[in-house]
Amino acid sequence: MRVRRRWARTLLERVGVCAENEGHPPAIPCLIVANHRSYLDPILMLRDVDAYPVAKAELADWPVIGKGAKMAGILYLRREHSGSRANALRLMEDKVRAGFSVIIFPEGTTSGLAGTLPFKKGVFQLAARSGIPVVPVALVFEDKEDFWIGKETFLHHAGRRFREKNIRVKVCYGPPLHSIHAEELLAEAKNWIETRLLQP
Repeated sequence: MRVRRRWARTLLERVGVCAENEGHPPAIPCLIVANHRSYLDPILMLRDVDAYPVAKAELADWPVIGKGAKMAGILYLRREHSGSRANALRLMEDKVRAGFSVIIFPEGTTSGLAGTLPFKKGVFQLAARSGIPVVPVALVFEDKEDFWIGKETFLHHAGRRFREKNIRVKVCYGPPLHSIHAEELLAEAKNWIETRLLQP
């Protein structure tokens, strides 16, 4: 985990990311749920927390990011397979029970909306059923050019933005949320993230 944090911080620094924290990264094992803007999103939190990110299986083949993802012990999800989703939820619970946090993006894809896309329910059902705290995180990029949306390839977007050497982002950590009701957890997490995203 120490090596991985060093990798995350070094990578972000080398590509010109200036990240500022607001609030405190969770010190307890939990499910960290965040809005999704960029391929940099999980790395921004991996510099702060001992956590396992959940990502789509295609990430394993990406240059630079794929290699780091393998080192991070990423939990891969094949969204088209219901069995893969159920297995990912079991792995998430196992990691939390072992004392680690799990990072997941419940929108399921990146978005350039002012707020968020609808959240998928699975992770909140797991949290409610298993008594696992949920920590919302708002990722606030200063420049919308840093959003990776549309049909632009990863290599084209990364090459274009990393040449700027000035990617500014605020990582806003919220309070741990607890509930035995999945819908309540989802609504509270989504509301906290959107409120922070919509602040001037």
